Amino acid sequence: MPSNRLRVGVIGADTKASWAGVSHIPAIRGLDMLTLSAVATRREESAREAAAAFGAEQWFVDPFALIRSDTVDVVTIAVRVPAHRDLVRAALDAGKAVYCEAPLGASLSETLELASVATSRPCAVGLQGRLNPTVRRAAQLIAEGAIGRPLNARVVSTSSAFGPVTASPYEYFEKAEAGANLLTITAGHTLDIVEALLGDMTEVDARADTLWPHPLLADTGERTSREVPDHVDVLARTTSGAVVTADVVGGVAPDDATFRLDLRGTDGWLSLTGGTLFGVQGGDLMLSSSAAFEAPDEPAASGAVGPAINVGELYARLAGDLRTGSRSAPGFAHAAHNARLIAAVAEAASSGRRVMVPSTLAR
Repeated sequence: MPSNRLRVGVIGADTKASWAGVSHIPAIRGLDMLTLSAVATRREESAREAAAAFGAEQWFVDPFALIRSDTVDVVTIAVRVPAHRDLVRAALDAGKAVYCEAPLGASLSETLELASVATSRPCAVGLQGRLNPTVRRAAQLIAEGAIGRPLNARVVSTSSAFGPVTASPYEYFEKAEAGANLLTITAGHTLDIVEALLGDMTEVDARADTLWPHPLLADTGERTSREVPDHVDVLARTTSGAVVTADVVGGVAPDDATFRLDLRGTDGWLSLTGGTLFGVQGGDLMLSSSAAFEAPDEPAASGAVGPAINVGELYARLAGDLRTGSRSAPGFAHAAHNARLIAAVAEAASSGRRVMVPSTLAR
């Protein structure tokens, strides 16, 4: 094994239906600059299984022991959002680089707190959709003026989650205090991709509703109370001057999960299409345009498919930042910006008024 590889420890790397298993693990395997050093899960049996299945040298039941290990350079946190704060703080205190899934914190204040203490070295937040090779090519076309001045964009972003049926292991998504819902996850990723293309959103108007207030828990037959929206409509203006309408919809059938962005400019148009049951951040996209363009770059992670494509791009950026001291990966300041944006959307939806989005000078 090359000695210059960064050693990654993944907290939440279960072999059974874990996000880490379909995204982080294959992304790490596909990048020459990284190696999977350790995994941690809540039970010894699953930790042992994960280490054996994923080829990790060590396994841990205590995530804080993984963080303290001198065989780990980068700590990846891929667990439920309410657990993020303590793990991120511990990893930062241990002097480790951190890759934390989005949203970074369970609330705006928690995210701002973590962003305020993560200043000494590069870190990354899992807003990886903006790094998708196709999104980057579309952003290049827009920046070069290939379709003229951007005028307006229409976006539809759907999720198979937050519908009329769920299961008890996912019931925490229905609770406001968990900080993991259609607004913070699906809308957070969707609007971040829009900003990657058209610049930061400066003002937002929004409507949010809970269409299924008592979803069925399929595994128990009981019903639970949904405390968060499962449908959000956003009207926004960006720094490019473009007006954006975004419909963020929960509860579609898994096979119908889709993403579509249609942008009209003064001299042409472009469209991004795709969709997976993981949401727009969890898969590849297709680009079409009235302007000629080169094919998007190949994924940074060799052999990456599905969710591993975009996660691999983020790992590659973070690894480069750690080698050179640059800050090219979306970090915790970027997470703070995204959290402020989503808070503005929530305020607009609850108040029925247009809300100005706080500007962020450094991201």
